[in-house]
Amino acid sequence: MRSADDTAVWRERGDPLVAGAGAGRLRGLRLAVKDIHAIAGYRIGAGNPARLAEAEPRPRHSWAVAALLDAGADVEGIAQTDEFAYSLNGTNAHYGTPPNPAAPGRVPGGSSSGPASAVALGEADVGLGSDTAGSIRVPASYCGLYGLRPTHGLVPVTGMLPLAPSFDTVAWLARDPGPLARVGDVLLPEAGAAEAVPPFHTALVADDLVALAEPEVRGAFAEAAADLAARTGLRIEHVPSVGGDPAALGAAFATAQGAEVWECDGAWVRAHPGALGPGIAARFTRASEVTTERRAAAEEVVHHAGRAARSALPDDTVLLLPATGGPAPTTDETAERKAALRDAAFRLTCLASSAGLPCLVLPRIRVGGLPVGLAVIGGHATDRRLLELATHAQAPRRAL
Repeated sequence: MRSADDTAVWRERGDPLVAGAGAGRLRGLRLAVKDIHAIAGYRIGAGNPARLAEAEPRPRHSWAVAALLDAGADVEGIAQTDEFAYSLNGTNAHYGTPPNPAAPGRVPGGSSSGPASAVALGEADVGLGSDTAGSIRVPASYCGLYGLRPTHGLVPVTGMLPLAPSFDTVAWLARDPGPLARVGDVLLPEAGAAEAVPPFHTALVADDLVALAEPEVRGAFAEAAADLAARTGLRIEHVPSVGGDPAALGAAFATAQGAEVWECDGAWVRAHPGALGPGIAARFTRASEVTTERRAAAEEVVHHAGRAARSALPDDTVLLLPATGGPAPTTDETAERKAALRDAAFRLTCLASSAGLPCLVLPRIRVGGLPVGLAVIGGHATDRRLLELATHAQAPRRAL
């Protein structure tokens, strides 16, 4: 009989659920696949039992699942997600909250909550999920994992349930940088001339973004950034801002994203009153109220911030920032407090999403014994070099 925790982590699980090719560079790697990726013969439930009950088995795998199976990885199972992947907390009103072994009694973060929990528990080696506005980066931060949101459009999203297509990416996380990079080697395009440039030289730190974090995180972030620079040869440069006012961008991004979410899922939500948990239902209600005028104004803010961020990050430069404003909230936090923590995380994650840039999360910050991720945003298509940076970050500090 499956435990409550097991049900909160896994929707379907096998030994494995789907076996990979008999040979390949990922042979033996166990995947926890978020319940928005198509797996042939199985339904997509998107974290909602009503949707699952109506869904038909998918005829083929998503592009990412197929690529990883062909490379020898096994699908251990289908992991739970926040409903419709539209949250950052990692709680689900229907299936429960997956455990966070790195911070017991606290949420794992979402919406790739099931894959993150499975990886942190050691029940999978890599969690295959998605990242629209932080759905890999937040759980990586809360669970002490490595995570990568790739450059928008670099990894095909074919066969993955859309949330907000202008910002959706396939994304993944792992306990160690090796498996994270091995999956990237399969999913990312072959390295070209843009990837052959020298390593990153400069690390920007934007003061307005760091200020969004809790005071204890700000101090720990400064130490972690200095340590990363010492290990990798990066030169830290402080700047007032990258991308403009984070609060204004967060509000605009939420509006632009919400408009697309409603386009993708609004008809289903309208046809199924009462099917959503209260927090997700409220979010969909706000999405339904976005007017054409509000959407256009919000998209202009998002596009302006994205252009500014891309301009600030040439091939040799990265941006360092806390992945979240603090450690994971406790599972019994009030709804108001969880919403406030989600908003703080959202303001930190939406810059990379607005710019379509890759973002690596490193588990290099501890606050009160709890993990917080160090986020590294790179320039367009520098994904492979970010994965190399994750490995180099483990090297001994360089002599001054």
